[in-house]
Amino acid sequence: MSENAVTRAAFVALIGAPNAGKSTLVNQLVGTKVSIVSHKVQTTRALVRGIALKDGAQIVLVDTPGIFAPKRRLDRAMVATAWGGAKDADMVLILIDAERGLKGDAEEILKAAGAIRQKKALILNKIDRVKAESLLKLTAEANALATFDRTFMVSALNGSGCADLLDWLIENAPAGPWFYPEDQISDLPMRQLAAEITREKLYHRLHQELPYAAHVETEEWEEKTDGSVAIRQVIFVERESQRKIVLGKGGQTIRSIGEAARKEFAAILEQKVHLFLFVKVRENWGDDPERYRAMGLEFPR
Repeated sequence: MSENAVTRAAFVALIGAPNAGKSTLVNQLVGTKVSIVSHKVQTTRALVRGIALKDGAQIVLVDTPGIFAPKRRLDRAMVATAWGGAKDADMVLILIDAERGLKGDAEEILKAAGAIRQKKALILNKIDRVKAESLLKLTAEANALATFDRTFMVSALNGSGCADLLDWLIENAPAGPWFYPEDQISDLPMRQLAAEITREKLYHRLHQELPYAAHVETEEWEEKTDGSVAIRQVIFVERESQRKIVLGKGGQTIRSIGEAARKEFAAILEQKVHLFLFVKVRENWGDDPERYRAMGLEFPR
């Protein structure tokens, strides 16, 4: 960027039901992985910011937790964090899974979106799985529930429509200095990103076997003299039976999770990685304020 170039910068919050594709869209717009992606719902727990740069503009994408009817303390913290992210943003994107339509929490989210005063756009995601006539009907139904400045039809997975969305965000970003350095793609500390990646591999490997009672923390991060990095992480679960599931027979499951996470760390860091995983039982960690702080969440009283 030349010194006289006009720069733009904006915070953009993504709001939607769990598994609507917010994390995938953030990764697509940024051009690399900064947010956890899983087929399990409610995988994003805290605000994760991905940073997209184009045409002199810095778009800071806030991937919020999915909004749903909260039942547990952790659920309440996640939903409060999501709506809080919308209040602090310059623009808001309401993401709807076009294949699922207005089922589940989507309709309630759209109704609540009417109270958002910032410039906002409706994003219909997963359009590659839906017929055109169904998309038109869904667009009309959604816009009847809330007023949007624009509606975009995208496939976050293959990138269709995402370039037009990014251009619109740039056009509407206010002039001003960038919030982050040019080479930064996320404000998520590397230790926390590493923990998120391991948690993603945990979900991928165990599918329905392990409930949302697992939490990963990076306890040690040591840069070695040979240019490699040694990472020590702990996977916390609530019961001994869950610890046995994560370990697997003869430790096979934990080795598989660790190898998948290690390969992704090495690709991101572009250096050799030594990963050491440990599984510990911590009963009722979901009621421990310290764990919420580690995830970047407010502890709901």
